[in-house]
Amino acid sequence: MKKENKYYSTTSKEKVEVADEEWKSILDPEVYRIARESGTEYAYSGEYNKHSEVGEYHCKVCGNKLFKSDAKFESSCGWPAFFEADTKTSMKYIQDNSHGMSRVEVRCGRCDSHLGHVFNDGPPPTGKRYCINSKVILFEKNGEK
Repeated sequence: MKKENKYYSTTSKEKVEVADEEWKSILDPEVYRIARESGTEYAYSGEYNKHSEVGEYHCKVCGNKLFKSDAKFESSCGWPAFFEADTKTSMKYIQDNSHGMSRVEVRCGRCDSHLGHVFNDGPPPTGKRYCINSKVILFEKNGEK
């Protein structure tokens, strides 16, 4: 049985630094694989790929607010896509040259979990396309706090 995630908060801005062994004892194995081992889910398999309700998307690991639903768009890339992060500190950006590609990885600004990647081929007004794994985000419908 997994432990309760005492680090999850949709209101705290405090950085979360937890050993990977602790995360492993708390998180679902697939969430752990993606968030802590920089994995990915299969394209078009995520629950939020075609999702269109109004609300907010949070980091499933720590609760950090990542995106508002009005920043989501249909990109046909196979993963939920957003053109703008919630705040400048919602995410960390890291150069990723793995798999023979040059791209920018996005990590949660609060717990440093891998979320996906950001590309410069999105719509106005930002021109950004954040491709995010559904398994590591959690949607909160407006009015359901």
